[in-house]
Amino acid sequence: MSGRPTQYQARVAIGARAAPVGQLEFVRDGRREYCAFAYGEAWLRSPERFEISPDLPLREGWVTRRAPTEQDSPFPFALADTAPDAWGARVIRRAHAKQRTQDRSLAPLTAFDLLAAVDDFSRVGALRLMDAGGQFLRSAPHHRTPQLIDLGHIARAARHVEQGVETAEDLEYLQGKATSLGGLRPKCTVLEEDGSLAIGKFPSTQDERSVVRAEVLALKLYARAGCRVADARLWSIDQTDVAVIRRFDRSADGARIPYLSGGSVLQARRDEERTYFELADAIRAISLNPTADARELWRRLVANLLISNVDDHLWNVGFLYAGDGRWELAPAFDVNPFPDKTRESKTWLSEDTGPITSLEQLLLGARYFGLSRADAEAIAAAVAVALSPWREIATSPQVGLTAEALAALEPAFEHDDAHAARALAR
Repeated sequence: MSGRPTQYQARVAIGARAAPVGQLEFVRDGRREYCAFAYGEAWLRSPERFEISPDLPLREGWVTRRAPTEQDSPFPFALADTAPDAWGARVIRRAHAKQRTQDRSLAPLTAFDLLAAVDDFSRVGALRLMDAGGQFLRSAPHHRTPQLIDLGHIARAARHVEQGVETAEDLEYLQGKATSLGGLRPKCTVLEEDGSLAIGKFPSTQDERSVVRAEVLALKLYARAGCRVADARLWSIDQTDVAVIRRFDRSADGARIPYLSGGSVLQARRDEERTYFELADAIRAISLNPTADARELWRRLVANLLISNVDDHLWNVGFLYAGDGRWELAPAFDVNPFPDKTRESKTWLSEDTGPITSLEQLLLGARYFGLSRADAEAIAAAVAVALSPWREIATSPQVGLTAEALAALEPAFEHDDAHAARALAR
């Protein structure tokens, strides 16, 4: 790219009332991208003010950010959490590439283009982007959030993208339906029958087992184990299974709740080895109920180990704003059994111990989460007992896995640490 830098400006607002928060400026100069943010005077004086992002302290003046690596965002962490996930970005890039074959004058996509491509109605959390005229970015009626009945159409379009045979119509249909909570697997935002926002997760053409049903199973098991989880259910349409995961960043009356990922709370780079001990420290610093949240996190680590959920990166942990500058651990989401992978956590327990590989390692580290050895053993035993009827729950009508699918999942649930945890209940 040559010539003058590309510049964009956006107003940042928050909540259903779109209270003004500040101004965002973005620049692309050649291959370099960076942005600057400044709080508005009204926000700094508001009794409802709080730091919307851990890298944006409440003070006057501009804060500049550049992405430290190619995998990271040039935006403040809280705004980066609202950008499309890998699947959403893939759809947007494919659509733009097709458009450029017809019109070579189109400029390459920028990080701002991706950030602005998420529909305002479904953008994760409470932050909202507006143009200079006060119009919300990406809020055209033809990009409406689909309903459950639309999921068959979306699944077919997503399948075409994965197969590399998508049409312009497929991409147009998928545009604006991106999510921020997740990775490269096909998904979209969706409206439940009662009007609540949810995420619809589809099978991938690369799946060798029923990943969609297994995720619903995992979330139901975590709830049995005493973990707070996102509500999940299976929806089948046109012979396609869809995991419908209720969004937790909206209240019962539809209000928007500010959201931060665990990676953002720790201001982590994507290539860094960060730890659950650090996350526990952050909980003690920012949580409305630090003791309960730290113990909840440890309970989830036990459940992760016992079902072999090894895709536990920090962006699969979330926090919701609780008011008065405090946050709380969001419900668990994006948990899956991985029977074909080494049972080693993606996020380390601590710098000294490295990844989580055993129950004993978790028990030894439990004190850092505010638990005695006896309390930790009691929790581990309770989690193990709650998970033990996994086969019955997997074959229940709510999940519907087959006997063949159970056999494929068994290594994720039946292993030495699972047996050791069950033994603690005797």
